[in-house]
Order: sequence, then C-alpha cells, then structure tokens
Amino acid sequence: MGGALRAVVIEDEEDLLDLLRGHLGRNGCAVSGYGTAEEGIAAARADPPDLIVVDVLLPDRDGREVIRLLHDDPRTAACPIVVCSVLDADDLDDLPTAAFLAKPFGKADVAELMRRLALPRAEVEGN
Repeated sequence: MGGALRAVVIEDEEDLLDLLRGHLGRNGCAVSGYGTAEEGIAAARADPPDLIVVDVLLPDRDGREVIRLLHDDPRTAACPIVVCSVLDADDLDDLPTAAFLAKPFGKADVAELMRRLALPRAEVEGN
C-alpha cells in the first residue's frame, strides 16, 4: 500500500475531531473528518478507507447504528471500525468493532490503538 493510510472519522465535536486528526496524522493517517453520521457514511462507502472511527453520540444518528451499517455494507465490511466514546466499553462490546477508544484520549492512546490494530506505519509515532 503506497502513501498514507486513510481514516474516516465521524465525530461531531470539532475539538475532538481536531485531536484525532493530529494524533492519527502523527501515526501515518490522512484523516477525513465528518460531523454527521450521514456525511461520514457516504464518504466511507464512496471510497472505503483503511480505518473508520465512529463516535457513539452523534446528533443525527445513533453511532451504534452507524457502526452496524458500515460493518454490514460490503463496501466497508473489511474496514476496521473503532468506537470512540465516553460511554463504558462494557456497554458497547456487542458492537462489531475492532477496538474501543475511550474519551478522553491522548496521543499515546491513539499510538497504542494503531499498534493493536496492526495497521502499517503505526511505528511512526515515537511515544
């Protein structure tokens, strides 16, 4: 695979979207961020990324539903999906996701996430 990994992040809080964009960028990802579920779903379906990060609490649609839609869609079924939430991980473990990223998160959490998912170029982040 050439070039940067591509991530679609569906997060309605702009400051958290910017944090994810920065942390994922330091780990070799080019991030396309979307503030609504509908925009993010459309983007992921149109050009499936290497990684999808979904907030559970979105203004236009429940993130759980978004995750199931993306998981069940043949265009995005192979994309690892990460749920990002303030909710307890135990309340979300029935979702078809590759990983859970708890809010609040820091750069070390994102670097560890990339290592856990074994995505290429995860070693870009030094610490």
